[in-house]
Amino acid sequence: MKVADIRVIPGLISIATIFLLWFVVPVPDGVSVNAWHLLALFVGTVVAIIGKAMPIGAIAILAITLVALTGVTNDDPSAAIKDALSGFSNSLIWLIGIAIIISRGLVKTGLGNRIGYNFISLFGKKTIGIGYALALSELVIAPVTPSNTARGGGIIHPIMKSIATSFGSSPEEGTSRKIGHYLALVNYHINPITSAMFITATAPNPLIVKLIADATGSSISITWGTWALAAFLPGMLCIALVPLVVYAIYPPEIKSTPDAKNYAKSKLAEMGVMSYGEKVMVCVFALLLILWAGVPAMLLGSAYAVNTTAVAFLGLSILLVTGVLSWEDVLKERSAWDTVVWFSALVMMATFLNKLGLVQWFSSVVESNIADLGFGWGASVVILVAVYFYVHYFFASTTAHITAMFAAFYMAGLALGAPPLFLGLLLAGASSLMMSLTHYATGTSPIIFGSGYVSMEDWWIMGFIMSLVNLAVWGVVGGLWWKVLGYW
Repeated sequence: MKVADIRVIPGLISIATIFLLWFVVPVPDGVSVNAWHLLALFVGTVVAIIGKAMPIGAIAILAITLVALTGVTNDDPSAAIKDALSGFSNSLIWLIGIAIIISRGLVKTGLGNRIGYNFISLFGKKTIGIGYALALSELVIAPVTPSNTARGGGIIHPIMKSIATSFGSSPEEGTSRKIGHYLALVNYHINPITSAMFITATAPNPLIVKLIADATGSSISITWGTWALAAFLPGMLCIALVPLVVYAIYPPEIKSTPDAKNYAKSKLAEMGVMSYGEKVMVCVFALLLILWAGVPAMLLGSAYAVNTTAVAFLGLSILLVTGVLSWEDVLKERSAWDTVVWFSALVMMATFLNKLGLVQWFSSVVESNIADLGFGWGASVVILVAVYFYVHYFFASTTAHITAMFAAFYMAGLALGAPPLFLGLLLAGASSLMMSLTHYATGTSPIIFGSGYVSMEDWWIMGFIMSLVNLAVWGVVGGLWWKVLGYW
């Protein structure tokens, strides 16, 4: 049953979950009553998000309200509301919100399409070349598009569909396997990889940075540059493998595509020379990358370091002053404001679960169970990451999954003896790569799957195969790369 934006049955299940944990399940030894009650609210929130009981922003408002009214973080009502709203003061949340608004400029100016068509005009002679063109297009725009759904589903997918249609490949005519089936799978499986390569490439990544910092007492604070450098080698290798692996498993009927280059060139001709807005976007894009990578600090010293979120605000300010984006554009970017609200609620709850000792308790339970198997830290981490990764079959949101499980699994890995930065980077990569598994794993999935080029069976088979490939690369190649970098 559904009323407007409310799904009654998932909502009732969420409420029942809260009441069950709050009133029925006894508080375990070593856990405070307030921590257990906050866990009840947290689990109920995650259940509501998974079941889509309401829009995620509305669920977040309810969560903030309940934390404030129940006083689970503080008995003083004034302090409780400050705690409930504390997530809004987290600068990483604003980094993602502002970056989403900046990414609106890619669509508004047409720069995103121009990048895609340029790559296709260069590499589009063969079908596999189009696959690489789509991959490189997504990689180029990933650092400034923290909505992986907007990037893979809103920018790259329409280009992919138009290419497939130009070759007479469509689900309606039963000709998906000509080329559309292959391109759709490449289009999708690049998305989780680019999401894993930059802090700003998908919304939950800054949450991971915060959870790692909290778990290590801020002794490990992953910067934008550290993350990007760590993910560069495994990410580029995974990107190189995706078109090849998909081609090997599901080869397209059309393998030579000389017309694709001409099609892309005709689209570029229609677009004409770069507009004023596109030129400004390119300059802002370059400025953001230089500052996020910490280039001024590297060249001129730490006095010239700039906060990552401040850089995002600078980029948006330039777009507003130059007229590329208007204030109306900022207000209309609903996904940005939605993200700030729900992200703030989840970060707030995760922060206080850690402060109240619940995460430490749960991680010790996970650690003791794995330790009982008698393996060293290496084998234990493999088990830990595999469980964390494949549990995503039961999630339709990476945010819900990360919020619910990342901190506990990270702390359990630390207790098992894993090097802190190695484990953090491995779990961070897994948190995006797990999007590959299903047709509901993230927001991009239903968009590309819904276009009808790929059957559910093929989608799940390819997803499982790519999960093995990506995890192997991130664990082995990534691990060796991080060793060379001195990260562990």
